[in-house]
Amino acid sequence: MKLSVIIVNYNVRHFLRQCLQSVENAVSKINAEVFVVDNNSVDGSVSMVRESFSWVKLIENKENLGFSKANNLAIKQAKGEYVLLLNPDTVVEEDTFLKVVGFMDQHADAGGLGVKMIDGNGDFLPESKRGLPTPMVAFYKIAGLSALFPYSKKFGRYHLKYLDKEKVHEVDVLSGAFMLVRKKVIDEIGGLDETFFMYGEDIDWSYRIKKSGYKNYYFPDTTIIHYKGESTKKESINYVVVFYNAMIIFAQKHFARKYASVFSFLIRLAIMLSAGLAIFKRLVKRLFIPVIDFFVLWGGFWLLTPLWEKYQFGASNWFPEFYLTTVVPLYVLIWIIALLYSGGYDKPYKFLDILKGLGWGLLLLLIVYALLPEHYRFSRVMLLLGGVWATITIPAIRLLYRKANVKSVGNAQASNTIVVGSSDDVERVQKIFSNDTKTDIIGFVSVSDQYEEKALGNIQNIEKIVRVNNVSEVIFSAQHLQTRYIIRLMIKLDDPRLKFKIVSPDGISVIGSSTIHSLDDVYSVEVNAINKPPNRRFKRTLDVTLSLMFILLYPLLFYTVKQKGGLIKNAWRVMSGKMSWVGFGQTDRLHELPNIRKGVVHPGMLHRKEQRSSDMVQRVNMIYAKDYRLVNDLAIVFRLWKHLGG
Repeated sequence: MKLSVIIVNYNVRHFLRQCLQSVENAVSKINAEVFVVDNNSVDGSVSMVRESFSWVKLIENKENLGFSKANNLAIKQAKGEYVLLLNPDTVVEEDTFLKVVGFMDQHADAGGLGVKMIDGNGDFLPESKRGLPTPMVAFYKIAGLSALFPYSKKFGRYHLKYLDKEKVHEVDVLSGAFMLVRKKVIDEIGGLDETFFMYGEDIDWSYRIKKSGYKNYYFPDTTIIHYKGESTKKESINYVVVFYNAMIIFAQKHFARKYASVFSFLIRLAIMLSAGLAIFKRLVKRLFIPVIDFFVLWGGFWLLTPLWEKYQFGASNWFPEFYLTTVVPLYVLIWIIALLYSGGYDKPYKFLDILKGLGWGLLLLLIVYALLPEHYRFSRVMLLLGGVWATITIPAIRLLYRKANVKSVGNAQASNTIVVGSSDDVERVQKIFSNDTKTDIIGFVSVSDQYEEKALGNIQNIEKIVRVNNVSEVIFSAQHLQTRYIIRLMIKLDDPRLKFKIVSPDGISVIGSSTIHSLDDVYSVEVNAINKPPNRRFKRTLDVTLSLMFILLYPLLFYTVKQKGGLIKNAWRVMSGKMSWVGFGQTDRLHELPNIRKGVVHPGMLHRKEQRSSDMVQRVNMIYAKDYRLVNDLAIVFRLWKHLGG
């Protein structure tokens, strides 16, 4: 056996299919074996490999073991003279394997080899050839010197841009996306270091290859496509932390203590800077629409005020100077807050929620206006004109976004739908939706503990399945799931972007709150889950309001609670966001419920202690989570008043 190709896969089914198709063509010209090690994917990857690539040696892990452990499982079984670690989001040329193996055969000093890589746009990927990330090299990269002087032999040593990318070079580090290593070398130095869960293991292996007396080569005579960043979100904070922490592990393993400390400091600095930038980008993205709304509404008053002054009073500058600069921004701020609490900024944006928010904002402004001293009541008509302006412009802005195909507005498109049940349920649902082009059933989630061939995964992993497959609709099978369990799953999964439906036991109807496909009587389940964004906002507002009230009135409330010092402590904890006044009672099944803050008190405490079994507390938790009402929190707080200091 000349070559063993090892591909570790985790939830990138479509990329894996394309990769294996290219590998199948490339191995037809060489004696090779191909391993796919799946790290417990929930996107149907395993079924796809079994059905379409039966010649592949498939290793199924029941958990995500990480890159190193998964590769090592296949390395132990590999029989090839050379072992190739290949990313699933790559595409190789038909003669790639022939060329790289031929080069290795001709260069006995070669321990490892990497190739020229391009991204999906055809651009050269600089990580095709890299230098060793010593403390100084890392400093040059973090400080931006490598970007300023990319072709400098001193500052550009991280990506070695001063080396011609069209020529063969000896390099320090190979990329784990395509890393060909002589099996004899692996037997000498060992497999990948399993201390690295993801990232950094390719640097460690490359370094160990060189330390053992062999060379690593960059070989540009063949090119592969690497869809960099598709299988991992490289702009995320989590990626930054995982990647740079891997660099710290490498430094502590291979560098002297003094240099490792310097390196660790630089890496942690990089983490803080990168994470700060990521948070800033996220904040800008989240505030972009509210800020646009603010200036559009404010601009409307600047436009309407002089017109009303001339019409009503026959002169400009009738309103005081601070009206437009101070009073109007406060009006607009109240409208923005009303939009927020009505769900006007929840994605996908809904025009009814937007109009509701504008209406509530106007009503609140009119109420406040009526309560103000007369010399602060500038013009009720201007408030009404501002309301008309808001009602026209804010929805118009959303329509403009829709025309521009802005994703956050929620354009009508085919929904990724999963069925929770069995493969038979999928067939029944497909018949019902046969004329609906907006529903794309991508697979089913098994409710059985037994392995099912075509399932995306088991119901225990449903949250991950929904996230990975970008699911927008979940259809539950009433034939395989009890209603109370369906409700529990709906509460657990509840998300404003998710729609839920139920297929009846006889399989002739699918029922949901938004659309009905039915041949018979229908039913639906409505859930006002506690983790819906509006409910979270109202709950948090109540928490803060009550905390402020308790702190201000503490001298009067001091004697009314059992643990007197605890009330003020809990008020500060709730204010800081560490706790909520009302939460779930403690049981061993809290994982089945939405994730909310720990409560000072819980609904189960309304019952006598001798009644509070784990099952009873869980049932009360479920009722509280399923049908959240602000008034319920108030009732619980005041009925359990004496316990607020506990």
